[in-house]
Amino acid sequence: MKVPNEERDEQPLLAVEREVGVLFRRGRARVAELSRRVHPQLEGMAYSLLGHVEQAGPVRVTDVGVHFAVGKATISRQIRALEELGLLAREADPLDRRSALVSLTEEGRRRFLAARDARMGRVRELMADWSEEDVVRFAELLHRFNDVVGETAVPSV
Repeated sequence: MKVPNEERDEQPLLAVEREVGVLFRRGRARVAELSRRVHPQLEGMAYSLLGHVEQAGPVRVTDVGVHFAVGKATISRQIRALEELGLLAREADPLDRRSALVSLTEEGRRRFLAARDARMGRVRELMADWSEEDVVRFAELLHRFNDVVGETAVPSV
């Protein structure tokens, strides 16, 4: 049975808010570190962008922007920087010549996968003492949380 929000104890929610904040701060720092592992000139969300393109396959530039909720100018600038480093390649979309598709180059794939393998090694270390059931449940809860976060806008503070 769901407890109405006004009857809910705030302490667990404050703990969730605090821990999510820590997770996000550490995650941003880790993604920047992984970006530099892919290429020393990269920073910010480059690793995440490469990961999305690797998973999605050839993907429209506009869809990458939508995925990361950034404008066309921002995503175009980031993709151009990755192209200049030889990590992404752009080609015309055969279904709409006005649009472009991006995909990882062989060098981009090699570097991204090496960084991802290193990251996964760290995740394995961190969760080595967790039962498989706990890992599965944690993944399910994170997925559930991300679904809710994706559906709602967080008010500005």
